[in-house]
Amino acid sequence: MFKRLIKSLRDERGITGLETAIILIAFVVVASVFAYTVLSAGIFSSQKGQEAIFSGLSEARATLETKGSVYAFGNTTTDKVTAVTVTLTNTMGGQAIDLTPNTNGNSTHATVISYTDNNQHVADLPWTVSWIGKNNGDNSLDQDEQAVIRVDLSRLNPGPSTYDTFTIEIKPIVGPSLILNRTLPAKIDTVMDLH
Repeated sequence: MFKRLIKSLRDERGITGLETAIILIAFVVVASVFAYTVLSAGIFSSQKGQEAIFSGLSEARATLETKGSVYAFGNTTTDKVTAVTVTLTNTMGGQAIDLTPNTNGNSTHATVISYTDNNQHVADLPWTVSWIGKNNGDNSLDQDEQAVIRVDLSRLNPGPSTYDTFTIEIKPIVGPSLILNRTLPAKIDTVMDLH
């Protein structure tokens, strides 16, 4: 037994060059597979990040903003507000927003205007649009154009009256909603600046 042990210690057989090359190639293949996986994951995540950025920019570029005050038009006989107007513009460098009006409940409009107060919520009110200043003649609110939106509140029951707080939400097909929260004064006049 002792002889066998000495013989095994004197055995000078080792790894040949071919075996070393095979092991080295295996390490290189495994490393390249891991590297490819890491690079693919990095490229995929950067593409998703780029998509999120472009989506956010697209939403931000299609943003409405008010220009000036919100005006309410009242019926002094009934002490009710019959309409509200607001002037809208497009944010700088923004994309066009479709402002085809909703007259008498037609179904061709893309922008929806809703109304909410303590008594009711109306999802789609009738409204009209008129243009002031520069205008190219279509129903799209383009850069450097101003549109006056007149929201008809005459069909609301009960209609907004003194001290009422209401919300008008203008929802374009693309981009965030524009929310207008206003409170009516103590006396209903023919024209009221709601700031």
